[in-house]
Amino acid sequence: MRAAAVSRASPIPAQAGIGLRFQHHQAVLDTRPDVSWMEVHTENYMGGGTPVRDLEAIRHDTPISLHGVGLSLGSAEGLDPAHLERIRKVAERIEPGLMSEHIAWNMVDGTYLADLLPLPMTEEALDVVCRHVDQTQTCLKRRILVENPSTYVVFADSIIPEWEFMAAVATRTGCGVLCDVNNICVSAHNHGWDASLYLASLPRDAIGEIHLAGHSLRTFADGSMLRIDDHASRVSEEVWALYRQAIARFGAVPTLIEWDNDVPALDVLLEEAGRAQAFITALKNEAPHADAA
Repeated sequence: MRAAAVSRASPIPAQAGIGLRFQHHQAVLDTRPDVSWMEVHTENYMGGGTPVRDLEAIRHDTPISLHGVGLSLGSAEGLDPAHLERIRKVAERIEPGLMSEHIAWNMVDGTYLADLLPLPMTEEALDVVCRHVDQTQTCLKRRILVENPSTYVVFADSIIPEWEFMAAVATRTGCGVLCDVNNICVSAHNHGWDASLYLASLPRDAIGEIHLAGHSLRTFADGSMLRIDDHASRVSEEVWALYRQAIARFGAVPTLIEWDNDVPALDVLLEEAGRAQAFITALKNEAPHADAA
């Protein structure tokens, strides 16, 4: 089923939000911070108990987006129907404004791997991903967003540039794109791509969300350098510059600050979201002048 048959208007505002992690549940419940929306990892709320009750309480005041990490859209073995059903039940309970998944695979022979593994950018892989996106949207009865990966290797068999692969998935399935600007920065440096060309090649109307996060640098004995998407620090100035390019092209888009490792105090996330919001506000203020010109 194509997304056009099942999509609905999203209550997630075109503002800056933060990734909600367990460490901050109580602080959010106690302080009700001034943040436009929050995103959680779907798999963290598939059980019962305190985490789900906290999230249900938080969503009464704050729009929630569900971001999946385990569906394995690129798996040649097909989707795990039990896992897809668990996702559907979380969505039914939480009623998220947006739902997203990764262009990656992490499951083989029924075993889930603790990473989001890259795909060969081939026509065969494109067919697999599109089939699984269609299956997911049919099950959930809604449009999903798919996120571009951060990668450290490219396959010799890859014949489709990653940005064209992402655009093709959106065109063929009607899904949206979650544009992770940090991932573009990381992958572009690791593979020698042009990050600006990547952004310019994504379909403007498909962009439903942007992610921002920190990454680290690793230098090897031979002098080579690898960028690691570790979500363990503030957003780099290079990523902020690329983000400004992104919203100049795509307009104001819901923008999330991700921070998954060495998670800081809630105030630090709110500061980063505030910086993203300042760029969004400046863009909106400039828009009337651009129209007048």
